[in-house]
Amino acid sequence: MPTSPTTTDDHPLTRLSATAMARLVRSRELDPVDLVDATLRRIDDVEPRLHAFVAVLAGTARQEAEALRRRPDLDALPLAGVPVAVKDNVEVAGQPTTHGSGATPRQPAVDDALLLRRLRDAGAIVVGRTVMPELAIWPFTEPEAYEAPRNPWNLERTPGGSSGGSAVAVAAGMAALAVASDGGGSIRVPAACCGIVGFKPAPGVVPVPGVRGEHWYGLSAFGSLARSVEDAALAVDVMAGTNRYRDPLPPDRPLRVAVSSRHPVFGARLSKQVRGALDAAADALAAASHTVRRASPRYPLTPTQFTSRWMAGIAQDAEGLDVDRMEARTRAMVRRGRRLQRKVQPASHSAFAGYTRQWFASCDVLIAPITAAPPVRIGTWRGRGWLPTMLGVARWMGYANMWNVAGAAAVAVPWGMSEDGMPLGLQVVGPAGSEPVLLSVAGQLESLRPQSPTFPPL
Repeated sequence: MPTSPTTTDDHPLTRLSATAMARLVRSRELDPVDLVDATLRRIDDVEPRLHAFVAVLAGTARQEAEALRRRPDLDALPLAGVPVAVKDNVEVAGQPTTHGSGATPRQPAVDDALLLRRLRDAGAIVVGRTVMPELAIWPFTEPEAYEAPRNPWNLERTPGGSSGGSAVAVAAGMAALAVASDGGGSIRVPAACCGIVGFKPAPGVVPVPGVRGEHWYGLSAFGSLARSVEDAALAVDVMAGTNRYRDPLPPDRPLRVAVSSRHPVFGARLSKQVRGALDAAADALAAASHTVRRASPRYPLTPTQFTSRWMAGIAQDAEGLDVDRMEARTRAMVRRGRRLQRKVQPASHSAFAGYTRQWFASCDVLIAPITAAPPVRIGTWRGRGWLPTMLGVARWMGYANMWNVAGAAAVAVPWGMSEDGMPLGLQVVGPAGSEPVLLSVAGQLESLRPQSPTFPPL
């Protein structure tokens, strides 16, 4: 298989930002049907090699676009005509919600999840459901039930996970926005791997799909993947039903910025390439008049504050399902998670959550890596048991999951490219409620980042 696709992108509409698309549709300079048709042609061109989607909803997308052009309130819709991809753990009316598993029921959902209803009400058009690992467990996307999505920058590399299909769709121009979730890095890791922006607000900002008020004992949050900070912020604002995050402005004062390269996993190392990206971003923020200092939180010596909730949450997701039809790694984790469920408390009760609330009193934001190295090859952990897989991924992307324990918010921003042409990304982290500040800093980093290709060579 070649390492990179060769098709030329002849659909310039798919390269527009979501905010630009919506502005043109609102003013009736762009017909939403033309925009959807361009997006579907783009999907036809590259999806056969990228495998981002569980299902492409071409027929309903065109129907939605035709209905949208007749809406009398078109000029007031913040996401008018914007093509959106939806992770397959979010209910889409008339579609099954498979959670990346062959063990889940295939009956169609009766209604959209609330966050998706809000997107549609704002004018967004759903173009498809995206591939995820089984039960959103892993930071790579290689479910046995579906073809593994390919990173559009190099078809041999992972796009990350668990929102891997969503990230591929956005990075490759098959959607302008994607709905994603993050229980331990699942928005930030694929954003970093695919060279796009990921916005994980604090838990509870965006309503969790389904009947639960929280997911994985408070680790998980739903958010967005996009090609710009502005687009990611707008999408979350709509899903949250607020008017708080859109149109992020540059910082209006110098901020106290902590920069940390310390890996939370004992003995794990940060690659020179990612360290160089972090140092360059720190220098850029210092040159922009922020007070930048090297400071790292005190991470726990063992990962149990995350892993106990993660495994108990996996067991919770498996309730009522035929575990024998799940992947071998998943079955083992469900069994272990069931033993932990009686002991687990919500993440907000964790020692690390309490500690970080005090730690952030000395800084406004933290800048840190997301992964310790560029995207790994697809199949790196194929055939391995859950424990060696968990240990391996922790060394690669262990910068992400303790911030889920803390209940923090975070924005993933692309920053440069590796020597072999893969995107690198950093995260801007802060406590719950600091989302506007994080978006402000992320937007500034976006404007300061080094010149690099914006779109993969598709």
